[in-house]
Amino acid sequence: RPPMSLARSRFQDPRLYQILLLAALLVYGTVRLDLEIRPRQALLLLATVLLTQYACTRLWRLPAFDPRSALISGLSLCLLLRTNSAALAVLAAVATIGSKFLLRVRGKHVFNPTNFGIVATLLLTGGVWVSPGQWGSAAFFAFLVACLGGLVVNRAARSDVTYAFLGFYLAVLFGRAAWLGQPAAIPLHQLENGAFLIFTFFMISDPKTTPDSRAGRVLFALLVALGA
Repeated sequence: RPPMSLARSRFQDPRLYQILLLAALLVYGTVRLDLEIRPRQALLLLATVLLTQYACTRLWRLPAFDPRSALISGLSLCLLLRTNSAALAVLAAVATIGSKFLLRVRGKHVFNPTNFGIVATLLLTGGVWVSPGQWGSAAFFAFLVACLGGLVVNRAARSDVTYAFLGFYLAVLFGRAAWLGQPAAIPLHQLENGAFLIFTFFMISDPKTTPDSRAGRVLFALLVALGA
């Protein structure tokens, strides 16, 4: 394609919007919300995911180094993963990016990379935890609006799985509350956490970890919602 067409397609890449959104949330969280992650650890995580992505690009002899997906994974780790150990932070970042290259079937990821890095270090070590609900209502709703706006603006090819997961998960959550006789405030409070938004808008919609057909993606979203 002509250079202008290539530049336009790169600019319209939904990953750029995701990177800006996650980075803005991270800066806001560290400056205003006093998140548990310190700037030094955030820089360590981001540097490690980029270096691992570059090393794997060379090892697998890919034509070019692309930092975009690695940055999304690294920023998601910064927002969710907590540890007092620099070594464990590096391990989580390496496991996250390494899983993209090692755990593949027919060119698709078996697991979402960020999910794999977090769960692997949670299961294998005793020094890692997740902080999903540390943002407060104002930041949560601002991030929700921004995420929904990103779906509309970028018209991502996998937005159907996000909408399907939202519909199924809300139905299960509020249906369970109604079955137990709980007030609506309880499921609403359960929704107000950053992990839910990051998973819904940045993880489950990953084209590399979702089925190729629309029917398959809707079924996939239903199974994930039921499992959750």
